[in-house]
Amino acid sequence: MASPTVGGAAGTTTRSWAVRWARAWRNDLTIIGSASLVRSLHAEGLIDNFTLLIHPLTLGTGTRLFEGPAPLTEFELTGSVTTTKGVIIAHYTRR
Repeated sequence: MASPTVGGAAGTTTRSWAVRWARAWRNDLTIIGSASLVRSLHAEGLIDNFTLLIHPLTLGTGTRLFEGPAPLTEFELTGSVTTTKGVIIAHYTRR
């Protein structure tokens, strides 16, 4: 599957644009629903914090968030809360 382009620039994928943006600005970037983008940024060492929502169900299939080559990075659990529906919201910060 091809990645969409940003601003119509030929050869500029969303993923490569986000990596360049994160390197240049080092500002907060929130990513919702793109495991491949998170993996790309993590591989470049550009993820400082994760907030993971862990739902109490099993799908059987799907995209794994932590899959493929990535640098060894230690994260510390800095906070968590469980909702009334059993969803765990876990906050991790890079050590």
